[in-house]
Amino acid sequence: MLRTLVIAAHPDEPEIYAGGTAALLAGAGHAVKFLTLTNGDAGHHEMERAPLARRRAEEAWRAADALGVTTYEIFDDVHDGFLEPTVELRVRVLREIRGWRPDLVIALHADGGGHPDNRAAGVLAGQAVEFSTTRNVECGKPALDRQPVCLLMTDYVSRPVHRDDVVVDVTPVQEAKLDACLAHASQFLEYSPFQRGLLAKVPDPADVAACRTFVSEHWAEHVGPETFQLAPYGRRPADGELLDLLPFATVRTR
Repeated sequence: MLRTLVIAAHPDEPEIYAGGTAALLAGAGHAVKFLTLTNGDAGHHEMERAPLARRRAEEAWRAADALGVTTYEIFDDVHDGFLEPTVELRVRVLREIRGWRPDLVIALHADGGGHPDNRAAGVLAGQAVEFSTTRNVECGKPALDRQPVCLLMTDYVSRPVHRDDVVVDVTPVQEAKLDACLAHASQFLEYSPFQRGLLAKVPDPADVAACRTFVSEHWAEHVGPETFQLAPYGRRPADGELLDLLPFATVRTR
C-alpha cells in the first residue's frame, strides 16, 4: 500500500486540484491524507470566522468520504489570510510528513501571485520535505529513511508557469470529484459564486445533477485532467517510479 500526502492552504483545494487523483489512489487501495495549513475561516461573504471554520471542517470530512480519502487534517488554529512560512509552522508540517511517512507528496507552487496563503503553503511544504530525513532536526517524529517523491499541483494562478510533467485522466472518478467539491457548499455554491457574480445562477443544493453541472461549467479548467509538475525538492524518482506511484498517469517529464 502506497501513502500519499496532499498539502494545501485551505479546505477545498486538495479536492479541486488533486481530488480525482486522490480518488483513483484510494480506489486502488492506497492511503491518502489531505492536510490544509489554515482553517479557511475568511472564505465567506456572510459567515463569521468561528462558525465558518467549524462548517468548513465538517465539509472537509464529507469531501473525504466522497473521495475515499483516509484522513483530513486541518491546522484549525491558523487563520485564513494569515499563513506565513515560519519556523514553527515548518516544524508542524515536518511532523505531519514524518507521521504519515508518505511515498508521494503533492503540494502547491511556492512562487507566483494569487492567494498569499497558497504560496506560503508551497514554501512550507518544500522546506519541510528538505528536513524530512535530517534526524537532528527534531519535531517529535522519527526522521524518514528517504525523502518522498514530490509533485506540484496547479492552482488558479499557477497554470501559466506550471509544467505538465504528469497528467492524470480523472474521468472514471469525475462524479466523486464533483461531489467532493459540492461537499464544500460554502465555497462552490456560496462564496465563490458571490465573488464571481453568479449567486443568481446557483442551483438548488438538493438538485445534485444540476450542482455538478454548475461546478463543471464554472470551474472547467480544474474539472478535466489533473496535471502535476515534478517539484524541485524531494527525491528524484527512478526510471518508471512515477508510474509505480501513479499507474493511471501519463508521464511527460523531460
